[in-house]
Amino acid sequence: MGGVSPLITAVELVALSDARLTELPLVVLDVRWRLGGPPGLLDYQAAHVPGARFLNLDTALADPPGPGGRHPIPDPARLTAEFASVGVSDSSTVVVYDDADGSVAARAWWLLRWLGMPSDQVRVLDGGFSAWVADGHPTESEVPEPTRGALTARPGSMPVLDADGAASLAGTGLLLDARAPARYRGETEPVDPRAGHVPGARNAPFARHIGPEGHWRSPDDLAAYYRALGVVGGTEVGAYCGSGVTATSVVLALEHAGLRPPERPAALYAGSWSNWSADPERPVALGDEPEPA
Repeated sequence: MGGVSPLITAVELVALSDARLTELPLVVLDVRWRLGGPPGLLDYQAAHVPGARFLNLDTALADPPGPGGRHPIPDPARLTAEFASVGVSDSSTVVVYDDADGSVAARAWWLLRWLGMPSDQVRVLDGGFSAWVADGHPTESEVPEPTRGALTARPGSMPVLDADGAASLAGTGLLLDARAPARYRGETEPVDPRAGHVPGARNAPFARHIGPEGHWRSPDDLAAYYRALGVVGGTEVGAYCGSGVTATSVVLALEHAGLRPPERPAALYAGSWSNWSADPERPVALGDEPEPA
C-alpha cells in the first residue's frame, strides 16, 4: 500500500510531536465517548495525551438527533468552527484518538476528510489512549490554552449515501453493516426503532478490525477479511452502522488494507440504521444471510 497510512502508532506520534520533524503544526484530538456514558470529557480531564484537546461526539461531531438519524453529519460551517476552535488549520497534521479501537476516532478522521483535509494530514492513533498509556508515555490533566485555527471547508469530499442510495448499493454493489452480529440478525435492538438490517447488506462487525492486543489488524489481515466479504476489484462499497459513527471505521479499514485508496474511498450511509429503521416504509431483513435487495 502506497502513501501515508491512516493510522499512526504511539511511538510515531511521539516523534511527530517534535516540531523539528514536521513542517506542519500538530493538533492532537481526544474524542473518547461511550454509548450511554459516562461522558468522555471526564476521562479527558483526568488524563490525556499531552497537548490534546477534547471534542464531544454528541455536540461537536454530530448535529442533534432528528430525521437524519442519531448522529447526523454536522452543518459544515458549524463543524468547521468546532475544529478551528481546537486549533485545526489547513496546514495542521491532526492525530485523533479514542479509548482503544479507533471507531469513534474514525468519525473525526472521516469528518476532517469530508471537509477536504488531505489524507496525509489526518490520522488515527492505533490502540488509542490505552496504547499510549500501556507504552509508558506521559499523560497530563492540564487543559491546553485555546488556540484557534483557520480551516477552509470543502464539504462533500468523502462520498455519502442516503437511504435510497444505500438500498440501491445493496443490490448493485456491496453494502456493509458494521454493527454486532446480533443486531444485524435482528435478535436485539437496544437503541433504534426496529431490529434487523438493510436487505442485501452483509455483516462486517467493526470489532473485528482490532486484534487481541488492542491494535488494528495488519493491512494483509484486513484485506483478506474484506475480500472474503466481497470487496474486490471495481465493486462499489458502502458502509453503515447504528448511527453513522462506527461505520467510518470500515471506511478507514478499507483504506488501511489498501483495498480503497484515499482518492476512491468507500461511501458512508450517514443516517445508518437509526435513519432506515425510523421509516416504516423501509423493508427490514432478519437473520444471517442478506436477503435480495
